[in-house]
Amino acid sequence: MLLAVDLGLSTGLAAFGRDGRLRWCRSHHYATRAALKRAAHGVLEALPDVEVLALEGGGPLALPWMREAARRRLTLLTVQAHAWRATLLPDAARPGADAKRLAIAAARLVIAHSDVPQPKTLRHDTAEAILVGVWALQNIGWPEHL
Repeated sequence: MLLAVDLGLSTGLAAFGRDGRLRWCRSHHYATRAALKRAAHGVLEALPDVEVLALEGGGPLALPWMREAARRRLTLLTVQAHAWRATLLPDAARPGADAKRLAIAAARLVIAHSDVPQPKTLRHDTAEAILVGVWALQNIGWPEHL
């Protein structure tokens, strides 16, 4: 399993199987940075099948995830938003609301090609986690199910 994470107090999570198919996606809001830092252990503990962890972002919020990846001997990929957007959303050169709107539209296409029900509302952090997952699939050579 590949787990993609869009880091932030509102964290997006998306899990993909080895076949490249999106298995689930969600968002979780952490009230504090300390809670977010503790989440890395809890999330990965609940997902023993994770082989690859893909993180969007860096800095202090990424460190607990990176430590957990190292402890579990996971393949770790990190990417900044501008890098995966350049690959997957070339029209999203401008950061901000336009890029987030395009990410939501692209993520809905990924969801449509999976067995995951289309959510009524799709938060941008979840959408970005989905697209980070697609970017990661391309970079590790697992099939993309699109």
